[in-house]
Amino acid sequence: MIDGAMTDGAREEIARRFAFASEVITAAGALALEHYQNFTTLEVRNKGVQDLVSEADVAVERLIRDRLAEAFPGDDFLGEESGYSPTPGAVGVWVVDPIDGTQPFLTGTPTWCVSIAFVRGSQVEFGLVFNPALDELFTGGVGFPATRNGRPIAPSTAKTLAEGMTYIGASPRVGPEQVVPVLDRLLRANGMFVRVGSGALGLCDVACGRLIGYVEAHINSWDCLGAVGVLQASGCRVNDFLAGDALLRGNRIIAGPPAVYDQLAALLD
Repeated sequence: MIDGAMTDGAREEIARRFAFASEVITAAGALALEHYQNFTTLEVRNKGVQDLVSEADVAVERLIRDRLAEAFPGDDFLGEESGYSPTPGAVGVWVVDPIDGTQPFLTGTPTWCVSIAFVRGSQVEFGLVFNPALDELFTGGVGFPATRNGRPIAPSTAKTLAEGMTYIGASPRVGPEQVVPVLDRLLRANGMFVRVGSGALGLCDVACGRLIGYVEAHINSWDCLGAVGVLQASGCRVNDFLAGDALLRGNRIIAGPPAVYDQLAALLD
């Protein structure tokens, strides 16, 4: 991937990708929703502890990957199900989670989404997160306003963790010793926690002010980068998630309004 300053022409190319991704995520969401409406009949396999994949995940990622490859054959692609496909001299990489929140998806719970981000070097140029079950599309990025269904969004005006709910992410990749102390610190700060099964949706709920913040000791890039584009455009502060090899190996994430960011970061320390 290429890093550095962008020309006007390059910025126009990013805008073209954003417009195309908006069309693709809508089509992908429609396909995912068809499968969701028949979730009891889906073929499912286990990738690991608390890690499921269904035929819907595979089909939706294939749709996204094929359409992006046809429109932008020189771009890299990183998908949860199909992995990383680098291209020499690529402008950037598409980071895709076809269904973030597979467990809610497979139990008929509407807290799942399709997530697409475009990353150039160390920067998330834009992100899109679509929840077809609730018909909510979040978008935002560098030069693209943070929106929900086309309307501007903004984070909470809370000054302390006691003024709302904080999303505490967890997965089998971290042990109880990395999660339970976080809950303890939050409760001692008079805060309250929530977790809905989709990191991307939880992060978007921070971007639009439904939640005060989000912390997780480890999250994969495809689970969060679509939402990171929205968060940054909304005015939220986010840690340097892409530091090091986080694109492929994941990292911790801390996100929230600037007024409570340090309080959120302290929960993980």
